[in-house]
Amino acid sequence: MISRIVLTILLVASVIFIVQEGPASVQQASSGSKPATSQQPSTHSPGSQHTAGHRLADSLQTKLDHIQQNGEQEHPDQAPTVMTEDEVNDYIAAGRIVLPQGVKKLKLEGRSGVVTAFLNVDFDEIRAGQNSSNPMLSLFSGQHDVRVEADASGSGREGRVHVREVDIDGFSVPRMALEYFVNKYITPKYPNVGIDSQFQLPNKIDMATVGYHKVTVTQK
Repeated sequence: MISRIVLTILLVASVIFIVQEGPASVQQASSGSKPATSQQPSTHSPGSQHTAGHRLADSLQTKLDHIQQNGEQEHPDQAPTVMTEDEVNDYIAAGRIVLPQGVKKLKLEGRSGVVTAFLNVDFDEIRAGQNSSNPMLSLFSGQHDVRVEADASGSGREGRVHVREVDIDGFSVPRMALEYFVNKYITPKYPNVGIDSQFQLPNKIDMATVGYHKVTVTQK
């Protein structure tokens, strides 16, 4: 089963993670509930009425369904599945993914081996009342536009993400402050998430390669 997505302000929301998650229902998205890890909803479910017109999102859904079904085979078809940047962004815009607490908007851009995420984030929601006197955390308050750039790849059924840099309203976040924020507010919620993250790729995905405005997935 496609596992949950981990989209946080400090872990790039790459297409690889969309492959990990699969869709949450539109009803879940509107109610603000947590991402589901149960069976994916049909594109003909009642919630799909709210995403009418998202042709590219439907195209991505078909590809995600193929990845899941192919992964259930003893010997999966090794023909690559290519997902485009436009499909992924339309999938997000259609509400097919429940974004983590505090993340209001998300758009992705991909180039060779690198994913850039553009987000609007309410840091006060992420911190959820956990105050700190550490001056390094003064950067992480209020609602801001955030850019996260990270190396992202997958091979040998293992995904890897390394966060290169994070900008808040155009200003680069010092590495020490970034690491402190991740360790205090992100990793406790998502134990496998950090500046450097490794995770098992689901559905017998052997390779996931980020290219220019696309990601290519191979199963075996």
